[in-house]
Amino acid sequence: MASAIVRSGIRSAIRSGASTPRASPASKRTFASHGHHDEAAEASKWEKITYLGIATCTILAVVNLSKGHPHHEEPPAYPYLHIRNKEFPWGPDGLFEVKHH
Repeated sequence: MASAIVRSGIRSAIRSGASTPRASPASKRTFASHGHHDEAAEASKWEKITYLGIATCTILAVVNLSKGHPHHEEPPAYPYLHIRNKEFPWGPDGLFEVKHH
């Protein structure tokens, strides 16, 4: 792949009559952006914001998880909730229920 690119560049240089290949103006990328010092400052700013956000979320999670939570009473055992017309293949109780026999 690289050799094909080099050959293409050599061919175009020979056709144009130039002794040294030159970069065409279209291949140069120019952007209207800030200088490198501004990019470093911007990256530093967002790094600080990220660390502050991580610390804030961690503190809020610790505060929320350290609080107690209410325990609700068990619902009454209504007789119509566990109607079984036939036994399970593994026994009279379900797989995840407390055994009553």
